[in-house]
Amino acid sequence: MSDEARGVALVVAGVASAQFGAGFAVTLFDELGPGGAVFLRQGIAALVLVAIWRPRVAGHARPDLRLAVAFGITLGLMNLCIYEAMDRIPLGIAVTIEFAGPLAVAVIGSRRALDLLWVALAAGGILLLADPGGGSLDGIGVAFALGAATMWAFYILLSARVGRVFPGGTGLALAMVVASLLTAPIAITQAGSELLRPELLAAGAAVALASSVLPYSFDLEALRRLPARVFGVLMSLEPAVAALAGLVVLGQALDTLEWVAIGLVVAASIGVTAS
Repeated sequence: MSDEARGVALVVAGVASAQFGAGFAVTLFDELGPGGAVFLRQGIAALVLVAIWRPRVAGHARPDLRLAVAFGITLGLMNLCIYEAMDRIPLGIAVTIEFAGPLAVAVIGSRRALDLLWVALAAGGILLLADPGGGSLDGIGVAFALGAATMWAFYILLSARVGRVFPGGTGLALAMVVASLLTAPIAITQAGSELLRPELLAAGAAVALASSVLPYSFDLEALRRLPARVFGVLMSLEPAVAALAGLVVLGQALDTLEWVAIGLVVAASIGVTAS
């Protein structure tokens, strides 16, 4: 198998793992709250990644360490925002709105008129889902999803830089430690002693593996093998896979208009990255 084919397989596997892991994480919100769930996910993922990669702070220049810290803050805020969104609105809708982030990265700086068409198409899909003034969606949930979109844009920009500066997954391991420290106070406030229950720790470990360890590691490796355009096209599957995960894991059925809106965002993302 060629390097490019391996990269494609890594992205597709990472997308499926992340979204079905997110669906499973939602089932923990009653006991842990979004903050507790995201902390267990990131904390356990940090332990796994540190054990595997054994990152060392010594020997790295300060700008490189600042980059890892910025990446960690981005990861922590992105995951916290999307979990808070998924606590209030359906998984597929939350991830589709969140996808405005990577789409924005794809079109920033473009001077092609065609890209304006793709932006309009995506904006139309997101507006259909958000339903401003309609009252069918929780406004705070939509706001959290838009916050996650902003953080996802920064994640894409920082991820490639971290992959170049740090060998293997060492940069990701350092960043995950930072993300865990960032969300710990919120987790303690929302979940308290529930964080120590063995069955919830086991569930958090499963979420950490599916939602953080595997997809983020796959992303870093895929970005070493694939052009950004191909990576972006494949990541365009995220909203549709999230909607499917919401249906299968959580029973969140979407109506025809919502599926059409998700399709508009996926088509716009594929169009802007492919062209």
